[in-house]
Amino acid sequence: MTAVGTLGVPTTACPPTVGWASGPLGVVQAAAREIARQTAAQARAVAEFAASRPSSADRQPGERGAMSAARRAARPEVLAEVSEWAAQELVVALSISSRTAENLLIRSLTLAHRLPGTLAALESGLLHVGHLGPLLDHVAPVEDDEKRAAIESELLTWMDRPGRVTTPAQLGDKTRRVVLARDARAAARKLEKALRKRDVHLRPDGDVAGMATLSAYMTLPEAKAVLAVLGAYADSLPDVPGEPVRSRGQKMIDVLLDLVLRRGELDLPAVQVQLLVVAAVPSLLGGDQPVEIGGHVVPAEMARDLLRAVGLLPEPADATTSNAPTTAPTTAPGAPDPGAPDPGAPDPGAPDPGAPDPGAADPGAAPSLSATATGEPPPTRVLTPSEREEIDLLERCWALDARLPEDPAPVPDEVLRAWAEDADAELAAIRAVGLAPPPWFPDLYADLALPPPTDRPAAPVPPADHARPPAPADDGRGTGWWAEADRAVAAAGTALLDLDRALGHAGRLVTTAERADAVDEASCAASPAGRVSATTDALAALHAASVEHRTALAELLFRTAGGGLVDRPRVALVDGLAGTLIALTDTAELTRVATCGRAACRRRPARCTHDLTGRPGLTAPPGSAGYRPRTALDRFVRMRDRRCRFPGCRMPVPAGGELDHDRPHVEGGPTAASNLTGYCTPHHRGKHQAPGWSSALAADGTLTVTTPSGLTAVTEPPPF
Repeated sequence: MTAVGTLGVPTTACPPTVGWASGPLGVVQAAAREIARQTAAQARAVAEFAASRPSSADRQPGERGAMSAARRAARPEVLAEVSEWAAQELVVALSISSRTAENLLIRSLTLAHRLPGTLAALESGLLHVGHLGPLLDHVAPVEDDEKRAAIESELLTWMDRPGRVTTPAQLGDKTRRVVLARDARAAARKLEKALRKRDVHLRPDGDVAGMATLSAYMTLPEAKAVLAVLGAYADSLPDVPGEPVRSRGQKMIDVLLDLVLRRGELDLPAVQVQLLVVAAVPSLLGGDQPVEIGGHVVPAEMARDLLRAVGLLPEPADATTSNAPTTAPTTAPGAPDPGAPDPGAPDPGAPDPGAPDPGAADPGAAPSLSATATGEPPPTRVLTPSEREEIDLLERCWALDARLPEDPAPVPDEVLRAWAEDADAELAAIRAVGLAPPPWFPDLYADLALPPPTDRPAAPVPPADHARPPAPADDGRGTGWWAEADRAVAAAGTALLDLDRALGHAGRLVTTAERADAVDEASCAASPAGRVSATTDALAALHAASVEHRTALAELLFRTAGGGLVDRPRVALVDGLAGTLIALTDTAELTRVATCGRAACRRRPARCTHDLTGRPGLTAPPGSAGYRPRTALDRFVRMRDRRCRFPGCRMPVPAGGELDHDRPHVEGGPTAASNLTGYCTPHHRGKHQAPGWSSALAADGTLTVTTPSGLTAVTEPPPF
């Protein structure tokens, strides 16, 4: 194991987690580590080079030839203090394109300044270059320095596990989980921006004329559902006799065209698709714990939207929901009484602390620790008119579309000509009194590329006489270039005063926004959803949930396979520390194991007060006598593994087949959870056909794979 510092940063060079191979493969491992070390050295050197090329040496805004304001605003934050010409030096030095050079600058500065632990892990060999993508994409954007360092440390510690193979895809999945759990608000803001970019794009094929790629940018649950529906329709279509056999992908394209272009003209039968949703109890009750849909991590609110769309969860109520206790359908031995008063429940008659009423929340009042812990709303006071006006302005700003504004409409030619004529008349007046125009005076005919007027003769230009006093004017400053300069100075002073007032008002708005955000955080923590997010187990989450949330969860658990569901919802009993699956059950089995078994107690399980010692508990399903596992055992193993268990593979376990007996059935291997492993089809074939490979499955589901060169890799079922 690697020597790791207090922040999870490797302090020494580390060997591969699967050990060193002998022969040429060992040379490949050493070369990969040298590439990682040199990549880290390059990043440090590029960051040092960027520090020697500060942006202060460039022409500053307002100077002729300076970088435009639009380009300056579009530059990443890490390049704000770097000269715009630094990338060009990299182009010359490395013979790369300008875009590649700028990306190298961005990556190097991000690693050096925002992900120092990642840079050290790359230098030590714990990471390779492919691992940088998930960390740069998801961890580096975290704004809070302490949160970012904690996330980085957790991920590096997770990767440094003996015998584990961590591919970039696996690291990306883990990174999304950790960031969603630790920085849910930032992830929600990022998702909100991405939702505005939902679109459909057409890209013609550059090689084959007449072909194109149609891509749709949408939420992950929507994309998974669309793909599953197209696949189900394609699988139901038979091959037409006498016509060329279509592949599954070709059938999916034909189905898509039929559904979109000939909708209503088809007699395609309805299809059912299976979309596996793995959600913890806190996520269903309004918490922030991420959810897994089709093997991919998504935010909890997105998963709840999907469940509401298919009718599994009710729409959230607009009014304040009561958090009064309710009676659960069953009571497990040792569990807290759900009928007891909830100490964290606010008064049902009190106002909802999460309600967006600016007149009922004090932006400057910080809630006490006891108020946050017990669920009491933060202290309130009456807002002043100025504070109310600022909050109203903030709400209007937040309601604006966050997309970049469109280009302004062009100024009409007649308006431009009027401006030019006014400037030309002022220029003629200056020359009429014998003065030369100042060098900053605009020549709008030349600047706007307008033809000069032809109906007015050019005014003669008398010799300049700077000693001639200016003629008096209405404002007391007179006329001529000196008076115009005086007026320009006065106008500039007024503009600076207005700017100072605007900056002061903007500062007050920022302060008000920070206070409002603090109150919003406190209100969210005091709400039922906030208390659910703060819990560490399902029982505590149920205790903190509102009545409506508990009722909705109970209705979801009691649903059967009807109503369009492929399979009824299942309850996963999970080890709270290790995250391993203990049992997969439903409400019928919960009722059965929670009673003594008598008919009267089965009819009314809440009244069963008998001794349950010796009753069977919730465990993995028993083994099967035959080669194929029974339905319950098959479902349990697929839920436990979910993805192919081969080291580094993330392909989902197919819905049918591909459950392998680690010890062959013909050699006496049992058809039980302790001897079954989920594989994808290629790795299932490789397990039996690849020469020199071996595998061993432990009773807890840990799979150890040994390669022909003697390397050993360990995989475990993905935790819940």
